[in-house]
Amino acid sequence: MKTKYFIFALSLPALCGCNRSDNQFDASGVFEATEVTVSAQGNGKLMSLTVEEGSQLAADSAVGLIDTLPLHLKKLELEARIAAAAPRYADVPVQLASLRQQIATLQKERTRFENLVAAKAGNQKQLDDVNAQLAVAERQLSAMKENLDRGNSSLSGEIKVMQTQLVQLNDQIAKCIVTSPAAGTVLNKFAEPGELVGAGSPLFSLADLSTMYLRAYITADQLTSVKLGQQVNVYVDEGTESRKEYPGVIAWISDEAEFTPKTIQTRNERANLVYPVKVRVANDGFIKKGMYGEIKFAQQ
Repeated sequence: MKTKYFIFALSLPALCGCNRSDNQFDASGVFEATEVTVSAQGNGKLMSLTVEEGSQLAADSAVGLIDTLPLHLKKLELEARIAAAAPRYADVPVQLASLRQQIATLQKERTRFENLVAAKAGNQKQLDDVNAQLAVAERQLSAMKENLDRGNSSLSGEIKVMQTQLVQLNDQIAKCIVTSPAAGTVLNKFAEPGELVGAGSPLFSLADLSTMYLRAYITADQLTSVKLGQQVNVYVDEGTESRKEYPGVIAWISDEAEFTPKTIQTRNERANLVYPVKVRVANDGFIKKGMYGEIKFAQQ
């Protein structure tokens, strides 16, 4: 019986020491990473998607393709229409050449009859007839030039519209190439080759796991002693008996309080309102999303 009491007396200080160790941290939380969901920008059959969960992607790397055949056919049609429209341009100087020549002849005739009338050797009626013919020819020239310019302008507008449509098609074709917007690790794959996808359909998600963020909660009392850029110590469980320490930096502090999450324990468990903070930690590969971590504010 004495032996049992002796064992209990030895165990009690050890248990109390464990409790003091758990209470030495200022806040705790869960690790998260900046996650990006890559969605399709085109519509059609997913021809290929060469990503796998856990694979590393470089920024702007091509990883998939959506069927572009319908878009290519439309592009060929537009290019043919543009090529067919170009010869329809009217050559204005050539079209007006004969009428300009007629006007030049009439101007010479008018000069000749003016000289004859001045010398009393010509008929005024003949001069008036030439002037009338010249006026009609000049009006015809003006009307024809206006019609030709209007036709060319309308044709230019049609070609410009088709060229804009061609640019849009090239943009749609380019968007059918699935690329990684940033470097990171593929977390989830949502689609497989052969499936029909539409613009906005999620294809995969990735995150840069080289930098992790510990989202923790602090009380109003602690808020007054915390600032952006402050160095803190972050602790992660390593096995069942030890913790691994990482340097961290407070990267974000919420300006709004919220109720204490049920899964989070703060230093003051009686506090009803806490402030979320994010601590940036350089990951050596051992920190995973969803892992729990603790924070100890470095002594200032």
